[in-house]
Amino acid sequence: MEGSLSVRYELLAEIGEGAYGKVYKARDLENNGKCVALKRIVVPRTPEGVPFIVIREVAWLKQLELFDHPNIIRLFDVELSHQMDQTMKLTLVFELIEQDLSVFLTKVQEPGLPHSKIKDMIHQLFRGLDFLHSNRVVHRDLKPENVLVSNSGQVKLADFGLARIYSFNMALTPVVITLWYRAPEVLLYSRYTVAVDIWSAGCIFAELLQLRPFLCGISDINQLQKIFEVLGLPDEEEWPPNAPLPYNSFTPGLVKPIEDLLPRIDSLGKDLLLCLCFSPDRRTSTYEALAHPYFGDTPEHFTTEQKSRCTGLRKGD
Repeated sequence: MEGSLSVRYELLAEIGEGAYGKVYKARDLENNGKCVALKRIVVPRTPEGVPFIVIREVAWLKQLELFDHPNIIRLFDVELSHQMDQTMKLTLVFELIEQDLSVFLTKVQEPGLPHSKIKDMIHQLFRGLDFLHSNRVVHRDLKPENVLVSNSGQVKLADFGLARIYSFNMALTPVVITLWYRAPEVLLYSRYTVAVDIWSAGCIFAELLQLRPFLCGISDINQLQKIFEVLGLPDEEEWPPNAPLPYNSFTPGLVKPIEDLLPRIDSLGKDLLLCLCFSPDRRTSTYEALAHPYFGDTPEHFTTEQKSRCTGLRKGD
């Protein structure tokens, strides 16, 4: 039977589709016609019930909703209803954000975004990540399609289907994160930490600068080759010991200067981007990124007092 949310919300238009369902723009008939994003997932009735990836997203969002963080998408309502055709329908009601970052970037004309806008957007992205990491949540699928941008310029992280609680030295599912945003340790099927989100954020930072994806491989190996063209081949002792690809699968080559790849980057931006080291242990944390001089003229740049109030998972804890 149809649930109560089907009565409360009037569907207006389909605005997206993912692996587990469609997203609609809808009108809340009980809240002065306010528009929301309604994610509807039809699930076959099996002994396993609702796919765990869906349950995980709902659980994270319901927990994170209590904090009402400005850079995390808000979940307003959730309902599971049983259908006559032996299926279940899961309905998630989110705040409506006008576009994702990939759509936003298609509208930007040359010569590109002002540097002040790039700083503001990547700063907001790091603030959202810092909140997740401080609560020991690793997103694991950070890409422009999962970064929402409102018409007023507010950035919010979304789609927590692959997110999970992180604990140290934990073996996590290897096949996560869209290829172009995967960290080297993911490509090498190694153990990984919240540092995978930092890598993805760096790729998005570069994309904001050049208005197109930064490292566009066609396979795991090709993606690693493109990474090494930017960072250079790491020292052999940094190579994950159990990686399926041995270190000698790659040979040192000519490293392209970051200024040639990203002509619009400035010296402080270059310093922030090159904190994306091959080794996750040496990669910058969200806390360190937010305190970086690149954001020195950003209105919400961390002050000493703000830093002292930050708690949670930090590199080296």
